[in-house]
Amino acid sequence: MTPEFEQWLATNDNYLAIALDWLRARLDQLAQEMQGPPPEPAPVPAPAPPSPGPRPRPVLGRLFPGSHAAPLKTLPAPAAASAPRQDGDALPPSQAMLDAEQADPPPALMMLARRMGLTRFETMTMLMCVAIELDPQMGALYARAQGDAARPWPSFALAMKLFADPAWDVMSPERPLRHWRLVDVAQGTGQALVGSPIKADERIVNYVKGLNYLDQALAPLLAPVIAPLEPLPPSQQRLADAIAAAARRGFDSGKVPLIQLLGADSQGKLLVAHAAAYELDLTLYRLRAEQIPTETADLEMMIRLWRRETALLPLALLIEAGDIDRAGNHGAPLMRLMERDSGVMIVDAREPWPESTRETITLDVARPSAAEQEVLWREALGDEAGGHPRHLAAHFNFNAPAIRQIADSARRDAGTELGAALWNASLQRARPALDQLARVVDAKADWDDLELPETEKGLLEQIIEQVRTRSAVYDDWGFRDRMNRGLGISVLFAGESGTGKTMAAEVIARELGLLIFRIDLSAVVSKYIGETEKNLRKLFDAAEDGGAILFFDEADALFGKRSEVRDSHDRYANIEVNYLLQRIEAFRGLAILASNMKGSLDAAFMRRLRFVVNFPFPGPAERAAIWKHVFPPQVPIGRLDYDRLGRLNLTGGSIHNIALNAAFVAAGRETEVSMPLLLESARTELRKLDKPINEAELRWIEPAPIALKGPA
Repeated sequence: MTPEFEQWLATNDNYLAIALDWLRARLDQLAQEMQGPPPEPAPVPAPAPPSPGPRPRPVLGRLFPGSHAAPLKTLPAPAAASAPRQDGDALPPSQAMLDAEQADPPPALMMLARRMGLTRFETMTMLMCVAIELDPQMGALYARAQGDAARPWPSFALAMKLFADPAWDVMSPERPLRHWRLVDVAQGTGQALVGSPIKADERIVNYVKGLNYLDQALAPLLAPVIAPLEPLPPSQQRLADAIAAAARRGFDSGKVPLIQLLGADSQGKLLVAHAAAYELDLTLYRLRAEQIPTETADLEMMIRLWRRETALLPLALLIEAGDIDRAGNHGAPLMRLMERDSGVMIVDAREPWPESTRETITLDVARPSAAEQEVLWREALGDEAGGHPRHLAAHFNFNAPAIRQIADSARRDAGTELGAALWNASLQRARPALDQLARVVDAKADWDDLELPETEKGLLEQIIEQVRTRSAVYDDWGFRDRMNRGLGISVLFAGESGTGKTMAAEVIARELGLLIFRIDLSAVVSKYIGETEKNLRKLFDAAEDGGAILFFDEADALFGKRSEVRDSHDRYANIEVNYLLQRIEAFRGLAILASNMKGSLDAAFMRRLRFVVNFPFPGPAERAAIWKHVFPPQVPIGRLDYDRLGRLNLTGGSIHNIALNAAFVAAGRETEVSMPLLLESARTELRKLDKPINEAELRWIEPAPIALKGPA
């Protein structure tokens, strides 16, 4: 607590003490007036002449134009003691009370009056309501002043007797006391509003006492943004400056625009909003759109309370609406909140919300550029940076806090070399976002396990090299500045089932040191309209940020040809394919599509593919090589005829199945894996595949041992 604030609190306490003394004196004066001698009966007046027109009726409302926004009126100083006061006149405030009201900064009650637009009469009514919370003995004075011991509470009727310039519209729900919930009216059945008890809201009582904190009615819905104010990358700092400048123009004109921040990086948008609020000297709170009340009465109460808070505290609001269905239950309440609020409100959205009556500014927030991320890595690693920043920025797409956290975590990993620790921490940071829609593949295969013609192996090596050097080509050589799509690498692996497509994907992932995720079609594809696209969007965004490889097995299920539209189902199926066409082209990572039906893919996908690798059916030589590498070194094997096994017309996947089945049989018999066991397992595999069985190829006759002649 600063000395200035402590001094202001003392001044505020002194003002409240003076104001309560004056209020007690005024209540005592009113009580004495009510207990005075009864008035003499008035003479009966003569009949009045007929009125030329209808008599005006009292109207409950504003008594003069602009009274709802009238400035505070300060009563004149009390007259000198020699000038006697007329009986029945209200006791004027003391000079000490008037002087305290003019302090700079003024007491909290005066601040409240100015910020909420209270007239002098409404301000004194507010003081009357707050007084009983500060001094419980005030209740007895209220009862005495109202001439009824059963009414120890303040009321509008009492205020009209106590204070100068009473106005009937103080009771109107349009006036600040009731509109902003500064006071609550406890009106019972059959009880007049004017005589009902009125009670100051707890939040307002604390404000008048000098305790200014967020209303407890809003606290469960809102969360303060508590984040270290680290310097933002230049691209994001420019957005924060633009928000602050727009808000300042709105402060001057009285119309603060609504700010919409678009994009997939919610944390980046939070940082930009936080920096803008800091520039404006505002405290930023965040609200999830799902927590906005859907009932009209509850929503209206929340809007009024929030607007009251923005008048009492320097606040800004960030609404997180990135996953909101605009046609759902929360869409309309959010639109109403955006239109009704007049303070600094920032909306985190994926796409722009419809135009409203409120001026709207829309800004796109992206992750820091590759060059900015390299600078962030270099700053976070300091003297240990070396070549790590460039390597990490080329493969991962993190915001500033993530980069700093990963760097700190890697430094603490004393048992691992820094480069490996940074890489592993980056992979783990990117992984959780994909686990719900895809399954990580443990990349165990290497080049020795892959039997492919040299041409196809060369294509795989080109794919690996392009992923490694994309930063040099896109950034150093300027291709990124000329391209806004096609910055990723899309590859098609085409071939029959079991020809090594999945194994080749594992080899690429292992060579690059990246995680590879097999897309779980059951989790991605949905029967509900729009859900498939939403899942795919999450999938591509997460993979792009984390440098992961997406592996679409049986890709024809998603990337199939568009069909002629005959009903709504065809139309929405084509929309899914159209979305995939756009998203696969905008994807900046490595996507591998595997299919055994190349002709089933839409032709538009073929144009967007960087590589097409054909996996041919293995010939006898390739099959023999597969047989030689199919068994781990620990497996006990007998004498095998690899050339004969290679003549079996099977793919690598089928060969693996045969070897595994034979190993189980051998383990059960406690023998080694032999040719008879392999041929019997091959017979089972051929039956499963409905392939013709040549018994001559599957019959095994153990060759006779070669007799060795001894010495003559």
